Amino acid sequence: LKQEVETQATELIAKVLKPKYVQPPPTDSQFNYITDIAAKWYRQYFYFYSIYTCPSPHAISSGFEAKFARLEFVGDDKFALSFMRHTGTWFTLYPSLSLNECLAAIQNDSWFTP
Repeated sequence: LKQEVETQATELIAKVLKPKYVQPPPTDSQFNYITDIAAKWYRQYFYFYSIYTCPSPHAISSGFEAKFARLEFVGDDKFALSFMRHTGTWFTLYPSLSLNECLAAIQNDSWFTP
């Protein structure tokens, strides 16, 4: 199951999310921008995350990762799909979806924007 999730997520990232959200670096080098989108397992969760570059000379670091979607296996080939709130906490928007439904929500639902 983990391999199936990784395979389908990688395909979604390559075909939909990267072309939509990863843009050429802006000419104003003061603001952070997305340079990549990836996904990975960590414990029982599967996360989608954006990788940002911080080009400003006053930046604390040269880049950072920001998670924007989380899948949690809940049994019977279903997943709970959550998004990261502005408060830094996860909110479960869909408690029981199939993998295909989760990936469609990540692609189409504005709550899962990187």
